[in-house]
Parts: sequence; C-alpha cells; structure tokens
Amino acid sequence: MLISKDKKRFSTLARLLCMCLFVMLLCGCDINGATIVGSVGIDTFEDDGEGGESSEPLPTPEVFSYVDAQGNRYHALVDQRVERVVYDWNYLIHKKGSDEIKFDDKNYSIIKGVDVSHHNGTIDWKKVKKQGYRFAILRIGYRGYGQSGALMVDEQFQTSFKAARKAGMKLGVYFFSQAICEEEAIEEAELTLRELNNSKLDLPVVYDPELITNDSARTDGVTGEQFTKNTIAFCERIKKAGYKPMVYSNLYWEATLFDLYELRDYPIWYADYQAVPQTPYKFEFWQYSESGNVDGITGGTDLDVMFVKE
Repeated sequence: MLISKDKKRFSTLARLLCMCLFVMLLCGCDINGATIVGSVGIDTFEDDGEGGESSEPLPTPEVFSYVDAQGNRYHALVDQRVERVVYDWNYLIHKKGSDEIKFDDKNYSIIKGVDVSHHNGTIDWKKVKKQGYRFAILRIGYRGYGQSGALMVDEQFQTSFKAARKAGMKLGVYFFSQAICEEEAIEEAELTLRELNNSKLDLPVVYDPELITNDSARTDGVTGEQFTKNTIAFCERIKKAGYKPMVYSNLYWEATLFDLYELRDYPIWYADYQAVPQTPYKFEFWQYSESGNVDGITGGTDLDVMFVKE
C-alpha cells in the first residue's frame, strides 16, 4: 500500500508538471531576452484527486502570463513561497505611457518620484519638486559591462545629491551592477559606501543588476543562481553599514533569474511600463515609466511611485 500511494502521488505531480509545461510550450514560452511590460493573468490547474484520500495535498501550480515590449505573450510558474502583491489595482488610475498616476486603495497611497543619473545632466530640483515629485533615487555608481568591469562613480551624483537635498527631496541611491561573482558585488557595495561617506538617506540603497541586450557583456554567462548570490552579498554589506538595501527588478528577472524566496528580506523596486503592474509578487516601489517629461530635467526620465501604508 505504501508503494502504491507513493506512485499515485508521483503520478499526480508528474501530470501537473506536464500540464504546466504543455501550456507554456503552447503559448511560446521562450522568454530569453524579453523586455517585460504588461498585465498579469493567473491560470490555475486543479489536482484531479487521483492520489487517494490518504495522499498528501499537493500545492496547486499557478501560471501567470505577461507580454513583452513587442506584444508577445509568455507564461511562468508562480513561486508560491514568495509573498504576493497586496495593492488593489481597482483603485489605480494610470494609462500606459502616461506620466499621470493616482492611487489610493484606503490601505496604501503613493508618493511620486524620479530616478536619474549623469545622463540627465544638471537638474533644477526646485522645479521637479514643484510638480509634485517628492523623492529621487540617484545613481551613485556603476560597473562597466566590458570585460575589464571598471568601477565608476556617477559624475553627477554629488552635485545632484546636494541640490536635491537642498530642495527638500527625499533621497535614495542605486548602483548599476555588472558583477559576475559575490566578491565583485561586495566591491560595488564598498564603492557605494565610500561615496556616501556616512551621508543620511531617507530611502534605500538599491542593487541594480541588468542584462545588456544590445551588446555582448561580461555578465552574459552569469546564472540566475549567481545573480541571486551577488545580490545578497551586496545587500548584506549595505545592511551591515546601517543602510536599508533594496533590489531593482522586473518580471523577466523575477520569472527566470532571481530566486525571490532567497531575496525575501529585501524590498523590491519593480520596473514595468504597462498601465497596471503585471507581477504577482510584492514590491514597494514601482518604476512606471522610462520616458517621463518633468520640468527641470532635460529629456525623458524615469518616473516612480513609492507605496505608503496608511
């Protein structure tokens, strides 16, 4: 009887996995290189109960769908160990591509902000704040994606930091990473801490690992497991120094690279340029545009909101 029950359990699990794989293949789930924007859909596969009354209940696999920038739809399994998004999107007022955004679900409200680097040039922070933007996440440094992987401080950081603080903006920083191992991620954290020089921050220090899609890069061969380890190494060093770490992510990273369960101790800054965020997972900041128009900033800029519990 014990052998029979085990076989039934295995058979049930195998069928569920096959169903998930079938749906993913049917929908064309080659998600390598996707740039994620879109809305989420959840599909549920029910256990047929053939495991018998004495069989242990199996978690119900869930598949969420999303589309890339070209409108191609993909599917991925939900990691049921990871905390889900808590916001009620029925209260979100936002059109795809629009700078305007409103949200108040009686449990959470939003504060608007921007994130910038030296590419945005010299910024008139008084004008930025006058338009209702209350925080800024400044790039503090980056690692080159070439084989040398040179570490660089953002040349505009100190100027923007002082001017934004004087204008009354709440401030956080991010580091654009191209680390291929934990040791390099710690090097990036050390540069961040040196440049901060014990400066007070209102918002987190963000680890921003990104894939280079239009060129070859030193991170091309890095696995999702290693990216996760690098992220933890950076964040733990930042935490040890007394700052709050955060992780920049999008749905491609969440679906194919990051082990979000291993990163559960760090808040997520989530990037998605669709009208409604498509991730099923919890996040605290949302980068909702990469081409916003803000008086005081030359050219297009990234727009963000921070969710605040009422």
